[in-house]
Amino acid sequence: MISFLLRRLLSSLPVAFLVLAICFLLVRLAPGSPFTSERALDPATRHMLETKYGLNGSLPEQLLHYFSNVLQGDLGESLKFRGRTVVEIIQQSLPRSLLLGSISFILALGFGIPLGAFAAARHGRTTDQWLNGLALLTLSIPTFVLAPVAVLCLSFGIPILPPAGWGTPIQLILPALCLALPFVGVCARLTRSGLLETINTDFVRTARAKGVSEQSLIFLHALRPALLPLVAYAGPLAASILTGSLVIEEIFAIPGVGQFFVSGVINRDVFLVSGVVLIYCLLLLLFNLIADWLTAILDPRIRIQS
Repeated sequence: MISFLLRRLLSSLPVAFLVLAICFLLVRLAPGSPFTSERALDPATRHMLETKYGLNGSLPEQLLHYFSNVLQGDLGESLKFRGRTVVEIIQQSLPRSLLLGSISFILALGFGIPLGAFAAARHGRTTDQWLNGLALLTLSIPTFVLAPVAVLCLSFGIPILPPAGWGTPIQLILPALCLALPFVGVCARLTRSGLLETINTDFVRTARAKGVSEQSLIFLHALRPALLPLVAYAGPLAASILTGSLVIEEIFAIPGVGQFFVSGVINRDVFLVSGVVLIYCLLLLLFNLIADWLTAILDPRIRIQS
């Protein structure tokens, strides 16, 4: 197991650096400049700033200079928020994004698994069809559409939840629900399909022949092996929720990584954008690694070659 984890971690490093290189080059090739402002800079001042931040050479030279700093743990200084390093910005804002993402992840699983199990228990009935339709509906509504509609209905139409802000638990409810709702349908459909496949296995038929009730059969016997597809999807799910929070944070004015990332893209802040992308890439790789590990624990038939 340890050798497997180490091998996966080592194989993930080239992926992270490749993503970082692509992000850095895309931001540098994009139109505009991080030093563009209302007042045009003279060539001497511009050259001095580019030299200070290591952006005065060719693109390969800039990339190598940036990589050498990253390998030393230095993600650079923000070009938009002067005097603040990228590490400081991420340390301050990432916990807020992780908190929002964790709550949404729990909500997605907490609602999706029971709904999927309930639909599987009533397979072929009207309830199953309604729940399938509801799951497809949640999958079809983009977050950037769902969030403004939710604010319009639950903050201005029926003022029961605050429309934006950060600092109190009630301000987390609406953004967490908007972020989790599209993934509730995914979790429900994966749980339902896994249960319907598991119900036809031999050990479930044996339990049914012994007189076990249908509800106990599903929730006590078949649910655990049926959750394997959902566990395998948990890594991409966590990553999707975390990246989806970029839009939610901007809509609900949450001071997380999302706001800094959007500001960095607009202002061509190459170090801030690249640093955020690197952190998100590492989190994605970590979530996938944890999902593979949990899958091996839940299913003893899976053998990890060491």
